[in-house]
Amino acid sequence: MGKMRENPRYNVISMRISDEERERLQQIMETTQMSVSDIMREAMDLITCQLEKARPADKKAA
Repeated sequence: MGKMRENPRYNVISMRISDEERERLQQIMETTQMSVSDIMREAMDLITCQLEKARPADKKAA
């Protein structure tokens, strides 16, 4: 039986991208030595940070 993971990931998301986007993604993977999944997780973290910074101060406390 396989090793138990601390944070198992059960959700799979797929998306369609153009040939140009695939080339850009491949370059990012080669440059960073990261997987597609890790790149997408980091992208979500960056967007989340940007959204939190853009949120008005009065809504942060809510």
